Amino acid sequence: MSDDTIRLVTIGRILRRRWRLLAVLAVVGALFGYGTSVLLLPPRYTAEASVLLPGQWEERELLTQVDIATSSTVVDRVAATLGWKGVSGADLRDQVSAKADDGNIIKISGTADTPERAQRLSDQVAQQFVTFAVRIAGGSTDPEADTATEALRKQVAETNRRITDLAKAADPGQTVEGVQARTELEGLRTGLQDAMKKLEEANPATAKASLVVMGPAPRPTGAAAPTRTQLIAAGALLFFLLAVVGHLAAARVSRRLRTDPEIAAALGSPFLGTVDVPGERRGHRPEGRGSRTRLRRLLGIDTRWDIPTPQRSGDEAERRIRYRRVCARLRDQLPAPRRLLVVVPEGDEVARLAAGQLAAEATSDPLLRVVEVSVDRPIVPDRDTESGALAVLSAGSWTARELAGIAEACADGGHELVGVVVAGTVRPRPARTADRPSDEATLALAVHGHATGDSA
Repeated sequence: MSDDTIRLVTIGRILRRRWRLLAVLAVVGALFGYGTSVLLLPPRYTAEASVLLPGQWEERELLTQVDIATSSTVVDRVAATLGWKGVSGADLRDQVSAKADDGNIIKISGTADTPERAQRLSDQVAQQFVTFAVRIAGGSTDPEADTATEALRKQVAETNRRITDLAKAADPGQTVEGVQARTELEGLRTGLQDAMKKLEEANPATAKASLVVMGPAPRPTGAAAPTRTQLIAAGALLFFLLAVVGHLAAARVSRRLRTDPEIAAALGSPFLGTVDVPGERRGHRPEGRGSRTRLRRLLGIDTRWDIPTPQRSGDEAERRIRYRRVCARLRDQLPAPRRLLVVVPEGDEVARLAAGQLAAEATSDPLLRVVEVSVDRPIVPDRDTESGALAVLSAGSWTARELAGIAEACADGGHELVGVVVAGTVRPRPARTADRPSDEATLALAVHGHATGDSA
């Protein structure tokens, strides 16, 4: 199986076994996104106005106009014109933007907390930009240049008047000299007028001073991104993904032993075999009735999620063969009389059921006494008539440190670990015969009968 398949199987297992927790965390993330939209990122609306720049414009000139549209001079005038309480030009600078579009169009955007204010802001910025740009292009900011231009116009008008007077004062006769003088004066008048017209047409300020606002900005119908809905969805998705990644990271850094050789090495005892427990048991499940326990059960975090889905096994007869083989290995390994203390970690339900089944299959050879040992503070009963101890536990539930503590507790009690049996869950098939006792009855008899009667 490839790594990608394994990852998909793992994620699917998380979704199946932790769906309650993931759903709760997604709701918490949605509430977080809603709170962010209310407190930190309230809804904002953006309106856009367009300004047309007639004539031929180079790219750098358009960029200059964009900078002018968002300059402090224009924005300060907008703030003064709007007169919004508590809003200055510095506050509006972050709410105004401009960009050059195709066709010599400057698009000016204004952002505010309501559609009406956004529309007014963008319209006012466009108007103030056009006014300021026309003043700059027309040279009205230079009084001396305006005075010189006006003086030149007056001088041209005065020259035209003098030419008219000279033409009237010339010889009214039809002499050659008179006609020639009047012709030269009219030529001077025409040349002067043409030169003045060409001078005005060649003035770039006149050609580019006619900026046009292309109508009022449309009132926005929806909030600008990120909207409240987007923040809520992003919060839910973020918390959901963090929960899944957290599960994967926890499984990756988990120190629980999963393979049989690792478990045997941690206990310092030989591995005797693997046995099956029918049904999908909830291994390593903490017991209790407190509010914390009920909450864990409600969220579905009281069970392990990283244990693979049980595979389908054979019938009861095939499962009992595994237990009998373990018993046979114990008989071959131990001299008579064979009495063993079966040590099961407390809370490992799969191991407890497997130990009971093993005791039932062994009958009295070897004679097994099942005890549960706390992994936090392991204490094993002192040695009496037992020939040693047998550890039964499920894979993927305990760390090497916890198993080492159990091994030390056995040594302190005078018990030598003679072997390790690893238990796992399987999906059962119907039994071959109907006269055999059920698994639950056999396990209950094994646990209660051997834990009490055999210890006497």
